[in-house]
Parts: sequence; C-alpha cells; structure tokens
Amino acid sequence: MAAKQTKAKKGIKKDFFEVSAPLVTTKILLYATEKKELEGKIVKIDLTKALRGKSLELSLRVKLSGENLMGDPEKIDLAKSYILKVMRKGIDYVEDSFEVECRDCFTRIKPFLLTRKRVSRAILKALRNETKEFLTAQIKIRTSSELFSDIISNKIQKQLSLKLKKVYPLALCEIRVFEIIKRKENYKETSFKEPAIKLEKNPEDIPIVEDLTVNKEKDSED
Repeated sequence: MAAKQTKAKKGIKKDFFEVSAPLVTTKILLYATEKKELEGKIVKIDLTKALRGKSLELSLRVKLSGENLMGDPEKIDLAKSYILKVMRKGIDYVEDSFEVECRDCFTRIKPFLLTRKRVSRAILKALRNETKEFLTAQIKIRTSSELFSDIISNKIQKQLSLKLKKVYPLALCEIRVFEIIKRKENYKETSFKEPAIKLEKNPEDIPIVEDLTVNKEKDSED
C-alpha cells in the first residue's frame, strides 16, 4: 500500500504559476504542483540592476486571491555590502529603528544617514530627532503600498534629505530597512499606485523561484 502511495506522489506534475506584483512590472514565476501550495511563501527580488547599483532587496508574501496569486510587499532591505561601500573615514553616521502605525498596518523603519565630516553629538542627536519626526508624520498618512513605492523610487529619502539640510548637509540619506510588522484587519485598499520601478522584460531576467520557505507566521528572526 505504501509503495502505491509513493508512486502516486512521484507522478504529480509541477507547473509554473505567475504571481502579480503591483510594485514591479516584471513576471514572477513560481514552480509548484498547485496554487494553494504557494500561499504564504516569500519571494525575494533583487532590485540592484533596476536601481543602477543600489543593492535593494524587496520581499513579497504570496497570497491567493480567488484564482490569482498576488505578491504583497513585506519588507525592503538595503544590503550591508552597499552600506560598507559608501562608508568613508573621517565621517559620522546616524541610524535609528522605531515602529510607526500607517493607515493599513504597523511598520518598522530603520533610517541610515552619513555626514560629510565629523560632527558633534548635538548635531547627530538633532539629525536623529528630525528624521524620526519627519518619517513618523509621512508614514501615518500613507498606506503600506504607497510607502513601499515611495521608498523604492527614492521619493521619501529626497524629501528627508532636504529637510535635514537645515540641520546639516548629508552625504547619504537612506532607508536601510522598512518592513510590515502586522496588517490591520478589515482594511480594504481601493487602488494601487503606479509601479515604483520598471524592470526589464527580457525573458532571461524573469525571476523563477522554486524552493521558498513558507512563512505564514511572522518570522522570529525579524
């Protein structure tokens, strides 16, 4: 009996299923036996090429909506290698981590700033406080999809840099990490913004992901 069950499992055919992601204009194909098998899995997309060398990784959580697979943005992470690349001697850096509630979920954001020269502790403290105040105000009035789009397109970083210029002109103003902690229940988003970036549509560049880790609950590592 056990031998027959083993043969039946081996005979199951797998196929590629497309996952639509509102933030990018490229096809995402996942390899599985059926669509239900992909629900809750995490897809990671490297945006380095699209952002001209800026090593940014976008994580999407797959959700089955009716007959369609959707990729909900879950996290943006700036690679440590990129941070080390822009670091220089004789400068200071400012980093922070705090949680803010946006319109449809609870988020965590980690800004990262680089000064042009060594500065006093008072200036570093002023930069950190101004950054937290500005980002908190911007996050509260936006949805998560708007925030992901604005961060990928560098819109929020540019606005923050201009704001902090009054305190001290920066060499770098970035969002190192932006992630969703928990989504609000019964919130319905009426529309999506335009894609934050347009990836190349060359078939060779289409990401195909086969073995992904199921993370239906929030990862303990995050």
